[in-house]
Amino acid sequence: MTKKKVLIIGINSPPELTGIGRYSGEMVAWLAAHDYEVTMITAFPYYPQWKVQKPYSGWWYKKESPAANIILYRCPMYVPSKPTGLKRMLHEATFFMSAFFVILKLLFRPGYNSMLAIAPPFHLGFLALFYKFFKGTPVLYHLQDLQVDAAKDLGVLKAGWLFSLLFKLERSILNKADTITTISEGMQKKISRKVDRTVLLFPNWVDTASYYPMTNRKLLKARWGFSAEDKIVMYSGSIGEKQGLEMLLAIAARLEQRSAIKFVICGTGPLKNKLMSVAETAGVKNVFFLPLQEHAVFNEFLNMADVHLVLQKGDAGDLMMPSKLTTILSVGGLAIVTAASGTTLSEVITSNHMGFVVPADSEVTLEDMIVHSCENEHSALRLNARAYAERYLNKDVILSNLTSAL
Repeated sequence: MTKKKVLIIGINSPPELTGIGRYSGEMVAWLAAHDYEVTMITAFPYYPQWKVQKPYSGWWYKKESPAANIILYRCPMYVPSKPTGLKRMLHEATFFMSAFFVILKLLFRPGYNSMLAIAPPFHLGFLALFYKFFKGTPVLYHLQDLQVDAAKDLGVLKAGWLFSLLFKLERSILNKADTITTISEGMQKKISRKVDRTVLLFPNWVDTASYYPMTNRKLLKARWGFSAEDKIVMYSGSIGEKQGLEMLLAIAARLEQRSAIKFVICGTGPLKNKLMSVAETAGVKNVFFLPLQEHAVFNEFLNMADVHLVLQKGDAGDLMMPSKLTTILSVGGLAIVTAASGTTLSEVITSNHMGFVVPADSEVTLEDMIVHSCENEHSALRLNARAYAERYLNKDVILSNLTSAL
């Protein structure tokens, strides 16, 4: 049987361990294992460290084939060590330009059955549409994040005229793509208000066979230097602006007298060094900063935690669905999520009774919920979380639906 050929354009890809890169990598591997020949135009791995990761240098193009039926074209780009709004724009613009030359080269080669452009950056949709103009390949435009809305609401950029232009460009892509997909019902509704188009739901998934509940949580803690009696409150993921992690240090300082409660901040990102400096200056002793954990130990690491924090600033709203939540649910973790009432994130957690939701940016409420979660047993919520992951977030089911859309 002739294999179907798919072209994917996305700035994040394996071996990035978190965020969009993780999902793109798993999707590419799954498609390649299910009779697809996958070509991906992407960048060198840089997220969430905001630094090109070794052994890559990132100074010139690189073509690689990490597995059968997979070809990756890695494109050079500017990677700011301290990403501001303007620096992010330059970062994404340089990738757009370098990826454009790969698109040009592919125009002179046999075409693809389908094409998938992953946003952000939102303007990668124009590369897909450019290729479609010459080759006729249908475009699936997948939004992991409503980037322009988020930049406006979070105050990343200030110029009003610039947002008018960016929203106009975004609508152009949405109107011309053959299929539009996104990861949450809230984002689905927001996109539908931008254009009169059907928007399909293609949620982020989890490998429920690799991430599962373990019963020996107390014993697992010793591996990372904690005692069986410690109550581990964990944040694992990107450490940036939209998470609002600054207030976690203030909460930790106020809870130092509760010696059993330990805060673990795992990951990397543009604000990690700043947070570490603030914690050291303030003399906070119950916060521990750990690096990103490898896949081989990540299930044990997540199971170690008594409480998982999924934090985002209130003005982030329904503009993104935190990717870390799917894995937390799969291991049966007890999640405290900061989200505004009425958002998809809030409704999913509360309606399925699988965690707690507190108002974003409310330190007092978050602190009270952390104490409550550490001092009480919540086995029913943990069981509900795992059941939800098995029922709605199974990787094979979701990616099978993607092939139908392609």
